[in-house]
Amino acid sequence: MPSSGIVKYHVKLSFEVDGLVERADIIGAIFGQTEGLLGPEMNLNELQRVSKVGRIEVTTNATSNTTVGDALIPMSTDIDTCALIAAAIESIDKVGPFDCKFKLLAIDDVRASKKEDIVKRAKEIKQQWSTKTLSEGDTMLKSVYETSSNKLTTYGKEKLPCGPGIFDSPWIILVEGRADVINLLRAGYDNAIGIEGAKIDESIKELCDTKKVVAFLDGDRAGGFILKELKSLVNIDVIHRAYEGLEVEELTPQQIDDILKSTAEAMKQETTKPTLHDPEDKPLAEMVTRVYPQLNETLEAVALDEQEKEIFKVPISELVTKLAVQSGIKYLVLDGIITQRLIEGAKQAGIGYVIGHRIAKLTNADGLKLKTFTELGVA
Repeated sequence: MPSSGIVKYHVKLSFEVDGLVERADIIGAIFGQTEGLLGPEMNLNELQRVSKVGRIEVTTNATSNTTVGDALIPMSTDIDTCALIAAAIESIDKVGPFDCKFKLLAIDDVRASKKEDIVKRAKEIKQQWSTKTLSEGDTMLKSVYETSSNKLTTYGKEKLPCGPGIFDSPWIILVEGRADVINLLRAGYDNAIGIEGAKIDESIKELCDTKKVVAFLDGDRAGGFILKELKSLVNIDVIHRAYEGLEVEELTPQQIDDILKSTAEAMKQETTKPTLHDPEDKPLAEMVTRVYPQLNETLEAVALDEQEKEIFKVPISELVTKLAVQSGIKYLVLDGIITQRLIEGAKQAGIGYVIGHRIAKLTNADGLKLKTFTELGVA
């Protein structure tokens, strides 16, 4: 295992081959015959690249016409991944031209001895408080845990784990997995989403286009690889790492707050916009106030001419296509987010004002006046 990795489990297997083979043949079969079975992100080569799988150790003992032995695979993934890898290796039936059989012996938690010490100490602490049936601390921890679990939800077609705040918050926290999201919920941050591996889902890219983005990754080598992948695919505004050698899921609520508090305060100040009531906005606000009740929560957009008469009303999914063949629009009001793609279509259609719930990060909106319902005092 690389020095920066933290081994969590040892996957131990035995094998028997109906022929004489070398140690390298066994390792080659393990890598070659499991490739592609569980998807590209679960290939052993990929897991080794991101320091989730260490060096595979193989011992062999040959007789006159058979080879038997053991294989040990150190892993720093979760137990589910260990089980999948073990099952994939058990499916191997050939080493070179010879029939073979792999069998899982055990998945050992290498941190078990430390856990035993923790449990022993916990029993001693409990004994000291034996006069209480349930300590105040136990009650608080149970309450926090239940609240955190109930708040956990999912996002996108891949059902990525997330907190409910990602839908409304103007900024989001990208973390590596489900356990990280739960730990941030316990610390009071409900706007985290787990990317679940180094392969970035398309729904994550779309979400990042409309939000300020904070990456909060593990303090190990694997976290560095994932950060590099993220930076090549999405625009990250702030980067945070867990303390060296620790994962985000292992941080205490206080440690999480120490790392994220200043960024959270800065994001709040940056994304909070005052409501505007100057003379130029007043007639615009009056018009939007009339339109808003029939538009809100419909996922539709309405286009109006200079006299504020409706030209068309369509679902947002059809809006850009509609703008390509329509003219005479002065106001475009939509029950959604003002995106760069929409801006390009609005500019070509000669539109003057675009009003929506939020404004995404834009690179070029020259010639257009953009407003949110909040700025106009409508919502």
